Amino acid sequence: MRKNPVRFFFGMLLDLIYPRRCPVCDKAVKPFGNLICEECVKKIKYVKAPCCQKCGKELKDTRAVFCHDCMQRAHNYDSGMALFDYRSVSDSIYRFKYRGRQEYAAYYGERMARILGKRILALHPDALVPVPIHRSKKRARGFNQAEVLAKELGRFLQIPVETKLIKRVRKTKPMKDLSAQERQNNLKRAFKICDNDVKLSTIIIIDDIYTTGSTIDAMARELRRAGIQYIYYAALAIGNGM
Repeated sequence: MRKNPVRFFFGMLLDLIYPRRCPVCDKAVKPFGNLICEECVKKIKYVKAPCCQKCGKELKDTRAVFCHDCMQRAHNYDSGMALFDYRSVSDSIYRFKYRGRQEYAAYYGERMARILGKRILALHPDALVPVPIHRSKKRARGFNQAEVLAKELGRFLQIPVETKLIKRVRKTKPMKDLSAQERQNNLKRAFKICDNDVKLSTIIIIDDIYTTGSTIDAMARELRRAGIQYIYYAALAIGNGM
């Protein structure tokens, strides 16, 4: 993960003109040149072992192998991992998604690459595939946060990012207030494969938040039908398991 000197120079120049905001406190980063304030680093909590061997949620029971959710239902993906405990970064991700703080992605991508990079590279992925959002939502928001995150991670790890493999064809309801069954119904026929000649064997789906896995499952279902054999996911943040 060596820094490109030209990119680094222009990044520093932009920071001088438009000071980078800290992904935690949202103030100008101190000291200058960092991606996060030194005093804010300790406020973020990482997912720690033991974790569910399927979805990657941190487990409270050290004797458990799977979380309660993964023992109750099967998933369409092979396994997954996440970086942060959601509660410690919820405000940060909200600003990232809904207040246009795309600059946070530099810190997010660097942390994912630094902490999860070896595990990701060990899977030998052909591509990273960001969770797509509906065109109306992308038009209103101006960007897809999962795509921005995937490109930063892909840049650090030198993995291609595939943004045209699958698209969201249904405008689904917000997932946060839906039950598990409602989430599944909400996502029926929500995704469609765009490439009829998929040559990828192993992909990693990239998203900002993992909750029940309904979105990842819906995507994985379509990707399996397209012939992709191994499907994993990596998320920026995740809640706790049981």
